[in-house]
Amino acid sequence: LDAVGSNLIINGAMTIDQRNAGASVTVNTGNAFYSVDRFFGAGTGSAGVFTLQQSTDTPVGFSNSVKITVTTSATANGTDNYRFNQAIEGFNFAPLEFGSSNAKSITLSFWVRSSLTGTFGGALQNSNKSRTFPYTYNITDANTWEHKTITIAGDTTGTWLTNNGIGLLVVWCLGAAD
Repeated sequence: LDAVGSNLIINGAMTIDQRNAGASVTVNTGNAFYSVDRFFGAGTGSAGVFTLQQSTDTPVGFSNSVKITVTTSATANGTDNYRFNQAIEGFNFAPLEFGSSNAKSITLSFWVRSSLTGTFGGALQNSNKSRTFPYTYNITDANTWEHKTITIAGDTTGTWLTNNGIGLLVVWCLGAAD
């Protein structure tokens, strides 16, 4: 996530895994099942289950990634959603000046590999989720690393924390009900 010329994502290369030392983490109902440092999986439905694990299957130039594997598939119902996230602290997010007329655009870039092709999505959200900016990206080739770049205009309204709370939540959606 590049804003004002600096990367706001911490551990984007997925190299640090202090909690699990490469072990698989199972995500079911609940929040903040951490895989590599700063990244966590969460699910609000109880039927679907997935795992997160640091992996050496990577695009050229990287040594680590996070492998997300669905272990129990389910149809999302009601408000069910399953996601992979990073929370960016408000102090780090403050230079973007979201919520003001000086709000700066954000560019989110990442590598993705999936056994599925099609349109996938995620969102950028403020701490109380009252401001959400969805994005989509297409995976065109199964089992192939693809680089994605998405630019989102700065939000001139809403409340965005600039303290030690969550200034911005970056979400990659793994499945959600309508």
